[in-house]
Amino acid sequence: MAINIPGLVSIIIFYIIIMVVGIWASRKKKTSGGDQESEEVMLAGRNIGVFVGIFTMTATWVGGGYINGTAEAMFSFGLAWCQAPFGYSLSLALGGLIFAKKMRSQGYMTMLDPLQENFGPRMGGLLFLPALCGEIFWSAAILAALGATISVIIDIEINTSIIVSCCIAVLYTLFGGLYSVAYTDVIQLFCIIIGLWLSIPFSFLHEAVGDTSLNSIDWLGSVELTDVGVYVDYWLLLILGGIPWQVYFQRVLSAKSAFNAQILSYVAAVGCIFMAIPPMIIGVVAKATLWNETAYGMPVTPEKSSLVLPLVLQYLTPTAVSFFGLGAVSAAVMSSSDSSVLSASSMFAHNVYKLIFRQNASEREVVWVIRISIVVVGALATAMALTVGSINALWYLCSDLVYVILFPQLLCVVHLKKYCNTYGSLSAYIVGLLLRALGGESILGLEPVIHYPFFSETSGQRFPFRTLSMLASLVTLLVISKFTKWVFEMGYLPQKLEIFRCVVNFPKSIDKACTSLSDPVTVPNVSTVRTEMNGKVNLAVDLKSEDKFKMDADYRTSLKLKESSV
Repeated sequence: MAINIPGLVSIIIFYIIIMVVGIWASRKKKTSGGDQESEEVMLAGRNIGVFVGIFTMTATWVGGGYINGTAEAMFSFGLAWCQAPFGYSLSLALGGLIFAKKMRSQGYMTMLDPLQENFGPRMGGLLFLPALCGEIFWSAAILAALGATISVIIDIEINTSIIVSCCIAVLYTLFGGLYSVAYTDVIQLFCIIIGLWLSIPFSFLHEAVGDTSLNSIDWLGSVELTDVGVYVDYWLLLILGGIPWQVYFQRVLSAKSAFNAQILSYVAAVGCIFMAIPPMIIGVVAKATLWNETAYGMPVTPEKSSLVLPLVLQYLTPTAVSFFGLGAVSAAVMSSSDSSVLSASSMFAHNVYKLIFRQNASEREVVWVIRISIVVVGALATAMALTVGSINALWYLCSDLVYVILFPQLLCVVHLKKYCNTYGSLSAYIVGLLLRALGGESILGLEPVIHYPFFSETSGQRFPFRTLSMLASLVTLLVISKFTKWVFEMGYLPQKLEIFRCVVNFPKSIDKACTSLSDPVTVPNVSTVRTEMNGKVNLAVDLKSEDKFKMDADYRTSLKLKESSV
């Protein structure tokens, strides 16, 4: 079929708008070099105001995957299984309640900072992997939704639309970092509100649309008794697994104050519900439509369910309205993909490259690593978008590893810091990953090795095994941490086996290195961990790495002593 030229023009116009806004926002950066350049790129100089912050926090979740996936869920399963909008909304509210204030008040740069502060740079690097996978899967879901929308309405090959859209998003993100991302998010939400709400009355009035009441179609859906375990698993996955994301904490940490960070989370939670209403309605309209009586000419099969939203725009609305809706959704999707790409790149540059491999890297070097990472992560997300079919399935998959591995670790370092250490962290990582992987994953072609209760050969796992894996990881972290602390402090294991240096002290030869520092507050080339034993402050020092994390008041005081209590 020939390319729809008017539709292509509308896409180009919206892309130009997003590009211009992104480049304009990049000029708001206060520095072009110096000590704060990486902070400008990653956190916009911690200068995001309430208005822009609310929009960009809401847009954290409201993108192409959110819109298309919600319409797909309503069409295929009904409201009962449209869990993502409500789950992510609750995750924002819960994140604001129990994480936002503590994280922002500590002045961290990324979500991984408290993990590396407590478990060491290398363990933090290991925890970066599930965070990276989550961001890539999320970006892939966004790009897949965009490709589906464009391919339906203007007849451009889906792979081409995905690749071009990612390239544009990557391009302006390279210019301005979080400034560009945040300000394009404002445009994104306005586009969604206007474009989708405009299409709803026209689609309702189309002659092929039947009665949308519950008397005619079941758009509420239902949950069978055999599905209760899966249903609960997905709810907890979305709510708790929706918190430990750098794309969320990047906005929290960029807020001007800890109080603002909480406000942004609460308001964005309400915004997520509001923004889910249009795609929900579109899903109901699609379910009530006699598609054989439209220009589409055939029923929408389950294999085509991910195309519900673009199909409604294309076949149930006038041409001008469909073009406007297409441009709005396309701009929104592209504007969302940049958030995840920037988040993953920021974590790699700051927590992996700088803190593990190049402790003496300059700010400009870190910024260039961020830029290179943006290109690489964008390419990986594009490759995933080209190979995975269901947008809704990608939604759930991207939260799995984050939920099972990262949530227990982040919860412990923020609220149970005294009760966890590196041994517990590594053990929890392994236990959570194994239990989740052995449960199988059809999207990745992994067959289940462990058959949890109620397992079905046809339907797969019916037990909430993701939540079980998360709880096992949490318990392992606390138990192993307590056990290793006990065996080393009581002398049941020799100090030479304390390889992570997070429980007992180092040999006396280290004292000299600690007490001879002329500036005890700034400690180059030294990574420090504080533990308490018998009421005394003990210092464990790793001279092989550099740790520039902020030290608390007690720790500063202890370093000023001429004689350490090691």
